[in-house]
Amino acid sequence: MTKRSLPSNASVATEGQNGRLVAPAATRNAEALCDLLAQWAPTTGQALEIASGTGQHVSAFARALPGVNWQPTEVEPDRRASIDAYAADLPNVADAVALDATAQGWHEAFTGQNLIILINLVHLISWAETQVLIAEAAQALTAGGRFILYGPFKRSGQLTSDGDQRFHDALVQQDAEIGYKNDEDIAAWMAAQNLTVLKIVEMPANNLAFVAEYSST
Repeated sequence: MTKRSLPSNASVATEGQNGRLVAPAATRNAEALCDLLAQWAPTTGQALEIASGTGQHVSAFARALPGVNWQPTEVEPDRRASIDAYAADLPNVADAVALDATAQGWHEAFTGQNLIILINLVHLISWAETQVLIAEAAQALTAGGRFILYGPFKRSGQLTSDGDQRFHDALVQQDAEIGYKNDEDIAAWMAAQNLTVLKIVEMPANNLAFVAEYSST
């Protein structure tokens, strides 16, 4: 993954207790994401979280879906340590591992997933990196596996709130290759990777969640 210059509010985490980092965005959206998974995620099997961040999400997901075995991943070592701290008492969460999900070929080490989830990353990477990530995720899924992609997106090429406009502009000012992706482009690229978009769910804070299912044919 290209190391990119991001605005200060793009990926905020502060020191918590016992080695746990705290991200305000994760605190805010964990409940809504658990509700989303309750509706769309499998209740058993193997799940991969890409870019697990602080570990707040995966620990909440593991409690909400105790029949699913979770593999968190993260490129930053300090955040992998935080993930492990959050998941220390959870038997269905493996130790966090390093994964650059924008690199070609990573699916080979993570095949047979029943669920892959990615939260709040694609606006921080380029479109080319997003394409690689989605293509690799599709190949890591088993037939019928679900891919859930959450974050802020353009709608039909348009930014639909003042806050989104400000954040997108700040991102592009720091790095012209990043910023909000368009919902139609995401859906079309998913379809090209044999990912059928079952639902695009409106989420709090003007975010979207793409729920897609992989078909090997």
